[in-house]
Amino acid sequence: MIIAIDGPSGAGKSTLGKMLAKELGLLYLDTGAMYRAAALSALRKDVPLDSANEVANIVRGSKIELKGEPDSLSVFLDGEDISTAIRTMKVAQAASIVSTISDVRRRMVELQRSIGENADNGCVLEGRDIGSIVFPQADIKFFLTAKPEARAQRRFEEDKAKGRVTTYEQTLAEINERDDRDVSRDDSPLIISEDAVVIDTSDLDLTEVFEQMLDVVREKRSAAA
Repeated sequence: MIIAIDGPSGAGKSTLGKMLAKELGLLYLDTGAMYRAAALSALRKDVPLDSANEVANIVRGSKIELKGEPDSLSVFLDGEDISTAIRTMKVAQAASIVSTISDVRRRMVELQRSIGENADNGCVLEGRDIGSIVFPQADIKFFLTAKPEARAQRRFEEDKAKGRVTTYEQTLAEINERDDRDVSRDDSPLIISEDAVVIDTSDLDLTEVFEQMLDVVREKRSAAA
């Protein structure tokens, strides 16, 4: 079973994707972490992020791997565990830029398809183009969304809990900027697939959203039985 979860930044994709994968015994693939790894590789090489060819060459020569269980997923770049290194604001902003480069996206899609197709029992993938580009034939597609203000508040509280110095206003501005990049890029823009189940998480807690998603999976499995 391939389950695709798409949506804008801060909608809850990562947390709910992990919960779903763990509950169903499926591989979890955080595609956002892969783009962050690509961005970190470019930053370490001091490549200008607006130089598409140079960034793409760096990414093509980088080995990016995801290992471990959903709750303890580790990201490796050329054999080095970079799970912590990619969670900085600098890398997040760089990933937002790098992800707009067509050759980088094509390389990431190749990797994501390879991992998903070779998963033993199936895979839960989350990102921004999973249902539309990476796995348009996914068994189930979810699109998680929420108002920008709600997403910014969640992200701000997460950052504060991790000791990151920021403000709600700054976080909201970054969310809006990221949204604009995601929907306006020429290659694989963020869209809602026609067959996706759309869930607005603005006024729902994780448990409520998780139960809705599980109900969809159960219904799909019953129909296929």
